[in-house]
Amino acid sequence: MPKTSITAATSTKATLKFIGQINTPYLAIDTCPNNIQDNGPVCEIALYDDYKEGLLGLSDGQDILILYWLGDASRNELVQTSRQQMVKGTFALRSPNRPNPIGAAVLPIENIRNGVITVKGLDCLNHTQLIDIKPAIKREVSNQ
Repeated sequence: MPKTSITAATSTKATLKFIGQINTPYLAIDTCPNNIQDNGPVCEIALYDDYKEGLLGLSDGQDILILYWLGDASRNELVQTSRQQMVKGTFALRSPNRPNPIGAAVLPIENIRNGVITVKGLDCLNHTQLIDIKPAIKREVSNQ
């Protein structure tokens, strides 16, 4: 598999606050799907107590953007071979191996109860750390 690697460059530091964790049926990477699945298994996004109030205004059926941390991923690959055996740049793939291993999915909310959002078909391991949730939009909406 061809790889182009990078070394850590001097960069600005950033800090993330994990706001919860994602519970899925996937315990090992080889059982985890490559991408989100519309009718995949039920997954729970459990917010930590300090962040539950931030769910106010979200509703069942609404599409949300879910951002999560792929903590075990390699962070120094810029060129990878896809599952279809095509050589591509990291930014042309959904691979978890990237400089900032952030997973992203847009899925509809099945329900929200007591700080837990239920969705179907996430593509991450059980206990993956949650970075953020936002309402999903197809394009920017003008305020005009």
